[in-house]
Amino acid sequence: MKTFTQVYAALRRKNKGQYALLTGCCFFSVLLITAYVCMMRSPTILSVLPEGGDSRKQVMMIFVLAVIGCAVFTTYAAGLFFRQKSRETGVFLALGASRKQLKRELRRDLAIISLGACAAGAILGGPLAWGLWQVFRALVVDTEEMSLTFDPAAYTYALAFSAYVTAMLFFLGGRSIRKTNIMDVVQESHKSEPIREVKHWYGWVGMILLAVGGFCGYIAPTVFVRGLHWYPPEGLTAVFYLPALVGLYMILLHTVANGWGGKRRKYQDMISVSQMRFQGRQTVRNMLVMTVLIAGAYFATFYAPMLGTGAMMGYDARPVDYAYHFRADQDIPQEGEVRALAEEYNVSITSWAQAPMARLAVDGTRQVETEGSLGTTWESVYYEQAKSDLFLSESAYNALTGEDLNLQPGEIAGIMDATGDGQGVFGGEVSLVTNPFTGERWPVTMVEDLRNDLLFGRYVVDDADYKEMTASLPDDWREEMVFFNVENDQETYDFAKALFYEIVDRSGPEVALYDSFDPIAREIELAETGEYFLDPETCEKYGFPSIDYGQRDSSNFRLYWQYMPQFRVLDKADFVKTTAVFLMLFLFIAIVCFSAVIVIAFTRCLTIAITNRRVYDDLRRLGSPREYLFHSARSQVRRVFLVPMVTGTALIYAFYTMIMYFNDNRLTTGEVAGLGICLLLIAAVSAVLYGVYRLTRRSVCRKLGIG
Repeated sequence: MKTFTQVYAALRRKNKGQYALLTGCCFFSVLLITAYVCMMRSPTILSVLPEGGDSRKQVMMIFVLAVIGCAVFTTYAAGLFFRQKSRETGVFLALGASRKQLKRELRRDLAIISLGACAAGAILGGPLAWGLWQVFRALVVDTEEMSLTFDPAAYTYALAFSAYVTAMLFFLGGRSIRKTNIMDVVQESHKSEPIREVKHWYGWVGMILLAVGGFCGYIAPTVFVRGLHWYPPEGLTAVFYLPALVGLYMILLHTVANGWGGKRRKYQDMISVSQMRFQGRQTVRNMLVMTVLIAGAYFATFYAPMLGTGAMMGYDARPVDYAYHFRADQDIPQEGEVRALAEEYNVSITSWAQAPMARLAVDGTRQVETEGSLGTTWESVYYEQAKSDLFLSESAYNALTGEDLNLQPGEIAGIMDATGDGQGVFGGEVSLVTNPFTGERWPVTMVEDLRNDLLFGRYVVDDADYKEMTASLPDDWREEMVFFNVENDQETYDFAKALFYEIVDRSGPEVALYDSFDPIAREIELAETGEYFLDPETCEKYGFPSIDYGQRDSSNFRLYWQYMPQFRVLDKADFVKTTAVFLMLFLFIAIVCFSAVIVIAFTRCLTIAITNRRVYDDLRRLGSPREYLFHSARSQVRRVFLVPMVTGTALIYAFYTMIMYFNDNRLTTGEVAGLGICLLLIAAVSAVLYGVYRLTRRSVCRKLGIG
């Protein structure tokens, strides 16, 4: 005679596929979240993602999407498991088994599944992240900066997600045992979750809500900060994206329930459409999660082509091959030394231009923040000395650029980049220039902006004004700008690197500063708050790694050092090395999100096949040909894959284009080129997803016996 435990174990072995599916879903979700959080919280990554920066916010946003997606996916898998298990639960109850007995056995199973799957996922998540990172280093780029280290505290996120998975399993399991009607329990696995009647206007209303929500969510922070002078609490502006989520849900509901063919296709695919409707709520939930994850994956994927395309076009657009500037109190290589170094590397310098610059104070407004009960507010306060900027005389500008600029006394011209994308970089009109050492002030009138990539952000004044304004300035407030060209620029990498190292080696610790370091702003901050966030001794406190000459090849140094040279051949050749951590991080995120999409889609399609197996058996007995059965199965699988893929891709591409446009109310040449590369990337990823779709369709057909 067999005991209850033995009978229960026999049924477990018979239904091992259900147990394996639930275990695999829990394991995969915890594995992805652990790998993601290990990467996200790695000191290697955090060292190049400034606290509060856009890149770190993007990483966190996609992480939230991944957590939500994996949580919904795991909950769905658990619900499916208990629906399939409900029949044997009802039979046991009908035969006289007590709920206490069933609960004890079920808890034992769930403990093994949750602890085993979550522990394995958490343990293997770190090695997965490390392994993928090493593959990137081997195949793409390998630098000292890319030596990956993990923060043990990151595992708290993995433990929290594992705790959610475990608690969710026990809650749903307990709820399935507590049902009182035995017949309801027995029939639970055969119940469908049909969609209620969906009006045809759901489609176009959903599109409107999607567009309105996307626009409002993007523009809300600007409205709060610039319009209301209020910094809202973290996460509040995300509320404005909710209409987009509702709209997306309505679009998916309309797609599953009605389709987009109208009356013309009312009777086409009747069987497959009806089956989708009977499981509509489950299907729409999965499609919503897939759509969001696809959008997040593409958002991460677009980072590399947009950054790379714009950078390469910018390098090619530079007016000279080599440019560097240095403070006058530094012993930096001058023309004779540079020419001597060039001879060592068989490099021919074809032109040389050098001109002085000086740092002066300019007027403007600063944001003065106030902490209140509703958060942080700010107001604009005018300062006669708001910040400092570098100034050139008109003759110096002409010597560097070859132009023939002629300013009148009292006039000042700002220098934009070649395309004019930097409009507004100066923070408004300058009307007063001050020598911070003599205290003398000069009212000025701004004239039409100039264009030069390498002098971007400087000002030009009349020669006589420049001489008067810069009188008595010490050397640490004066600089030199050097432009020179060489023959066969693309063949001078070794020379460029040697000159770069020479400049760094001869730079003193007093110029180990961030590019946004401003001595005038520093004095204001010290007077008002007692410290300046970009001072070398305090920058790490505010999430900015110090500028370290020993890390001259690191991303932080090359991207943010105030006196970083601009050598075209060096910048182009080392672009991937300089931005490697950023590129690899976002590529890793994309892989995680796309992997989750593939697993969710594959699991959902197999579930549809298992659930509808009897329907297909009946259709086969009624004489339906194999071609019709194949067409019906293909229609269901295609909807599960195609709708989220098309919707998510179109949504994020339109949203990304909107972001690029509203950056400066136009699309620049570099942005248009980058968006074009993104389209090619979408085509490549879509081809991979299509291959997965074909494999999934084959597996579904094999399950249904029509392969």
